Amino acid sequence: MEYAVSGKSAAKLKVDCLVVVLNKGATDLPAALPEAARAVVAEAVKDGDFAGKKHQTLLLRGVPELAARRLLLVGSGSDKPLGVQAFLQIVAVAAKAAAQTGAGSAALLLDTLDAANQDAHWRVREAARVLADAQYRFDEYRSEPAPASALKKWTLVTALAADQADAAQREGVAVAEGMALARTLANLPPNDCYPAFLAKQAKQLAGDYKKLKVTVISEKEAEKMGMGAFCAVARGSEREGQIIVMEYQGSKDAPVALVGKGITFDTGGISLKPGANMDEMKFDMGGAASVFGTMKTLCLLDLPLHVVAVVAAAENMPDGRASRPGDVVRTLSGQTVEILNTDAEGRLVLCDALTYVQNEYQPHTVVDIATLTGACVVALGSHAQAVFANDAELAKDLLDAGDATGDRCWPMPLWDDYQEQLDSPVADMANIGGPKAGAVTAACFLSRFTKDVRWAHLDIAGTAWISGGKDKGATGRPVPMLTRYLIDLARGA
Repeated sequence: MEYAVSGKSAAKLKVDCLVVVLNKGATDLPAALPEAARAVVAEAVKDGDFAGKKHQTLLLRGVPELAARRLLLVGSGSDKPLGVQAFLQIVAVAAKAAAQTGAGSAALLLDTLDAANQDAHWRVREAARVLADAQYRFDEYRSEPAPASALKKWTLVTALAADQADAAQREGVAVAEGMALARTLANLPPNDCYPAFLAKQAKQLAGDYKKLKVTVISEKEAEKMGMGAFCAVARGSEREGQIIVMEYQGSKDAPVALVGKGITFDTGGISLKPGANMDEMKFDMGGAASVFGTMKTLCLLDLPLHVVAVVAAAENMPDGRASRPGDVVRTLSGQTVEILNTDAEGRLVLCDALTYVQNEYQPHTVVDIATLTGACVVALGSHAQAVFANDAELAKDLLDAGDATGDRCWPMPLWDDYQEQLDSPVADMANIGGPKAGAVTAACFLSRFTKDVRWAHLDIAGTAWISGGKDKGATGRPVPMLTRYLIDLARGA
């Protein structure tokens, strides 16, 4: 797909399909359309063919005074500027509707699509991201893939200065490319996507970008280093676990660290999960996938940042070497953990990865990303990922990045009151805190390994994938939020 920006008048755009969003009632026809075209639209409205209802579409052909072969009307369903979510949804509807017309090229009249409290740069950037993300397909495993769309080029029409519009468009597309990588890695079946495969993908990514360096720590090396918690999870599988380190060197400053949970399949271990929907546990490496996607976007945008990403990759399997409820393991930090439930494995692989990145790289900020708890899904559903942080400014920056991209998150408590739920009679802590506040106690567990650094934990269990049905698949979240946070950091926003 090709993406472009243009400041041409709507009448002169030689595209197969011109897309215009109209308000509720379609009473305010844009002056950007020539008079004869507005008359045709007004007639369609008068005849009841179009009323500007939310996500309503109408395709018109042969509209006078337009160089475009088709005019696609899309209803916003509102007579006020749109909120972020509504704006993104409208662009997604436009992308789908335009692709279904058979057009080879399309243009979106962007300046008529108003977003509350957002400028033209934001509209171009986010529209480009949504249009690019809408092209994503995962049919590698179909013997007869669906026919490719005829649509090969999108143009965003805006009065924004050409250089600014082009930069905004490239930024949006780069984020979508990162999302696509995250979605593909998470969508891959677990027989093909396992720890060594992820390590290979990281090396390939480093081969594409000079500023990216990759180091892989084998399970045996991790055991020698003292990563007892990570190895307790990894040893239950015939496939060796891997600690994958990706260092993006865009500056010489102290780094930001991203730590991703990479459980490529989660049976629950000895604490075996129910069989229903267990296939979706291939998505339990959604945190790792989002880290891969974020690193790709960083490379594409060549941001002046120093970022270290650590992916703790393992399979959680129930063989004879698997850890058992009641086992006690020693973590890389020296703290001991009593394993009460082997299905609380994500925090075990993460705690050693968190200690490792702090010891080796002295980051000024650490953000871990994990599909960690079902309790988070109960609390927030699929709309928002949870943010736990030991620093109020960091939490705000992440929340703001989520609001700016529609990849929303919500703050959760990290109070000491919850810590006692992790008490163990035989070790420094247990790996679960009982049935109450499961997402919070999981975060409290991780907080014991991040006491001396600015740290945030993102629980993305509800947002990393869509569950069940024909739309089941990875979402690419929270790549938009993470990349926005890093872009803002690079620009000193």
